[in-house]
Amino acid sequence: MAHARSGRSDFTQTVTAPPKDGQAQRPKLSSGSFEFQRPGRFKFVYKKPFEQTIVADGKTLWLYDVDLNQVTERAQAQALGSTPAALLTSAPDLAALRADYRLEAAPEQDGLQWVLATPKTQGGQLKSVRVGFEGDRLAALDILDSFGQRSQIRFTAMQVNPVLPAGTFQFKPPAGADVLKP
Repeated sequence: MAHARSGRSDFTQTVTAPPKDGQAQRPKLSSGSFEFQRPGRFKFVYKKPFEQTIVADGKTLWLYDVDLNQVTERAQAQALGSTPAALLTSAPDLAALRADYRLEAAPEQDGLQWVLATPKTQGGQLKSVRVGFEGDRLAALDILDSFGQRSQIRFTAMQVNPVLPAGTFQFKPPAGADVLKP
């Protein structure tokens, strides 16, 4: 993955909120496709249970909610910060990653090799990210945020360094969509 300039895969995501009043919360499942091109470009297309598209074009982060017909537009550098997406797509190499994260090997689990990434800056939304590899291919992310919510993303059919069409990371709000710029 360290030598991947681009990638494409399908994904499934399981989000589990921390227990509430001692009761386990029901996980929320979603799935879709993921593409990236380093540095700083990625696209998540959620297909189930709700259609949503998140595109980072290198300057702007776009979030499109199909059901609401609403687009949120933010400056990418401010919106991403130390997020898992930034971890995967922004850093051109391991040395750049080490500038923002403490990286350490984590125990093998589920047949994957894991790296634990902990942000060097405290107080952000991200507590830690475990990145799972199958050989040199990205296979999973296990994200724990500062509120105790866990997001587990499994990547399947990962293609490393595919040629992606020129317009892959361009986003134009659909006609009639509300565009918010918080």
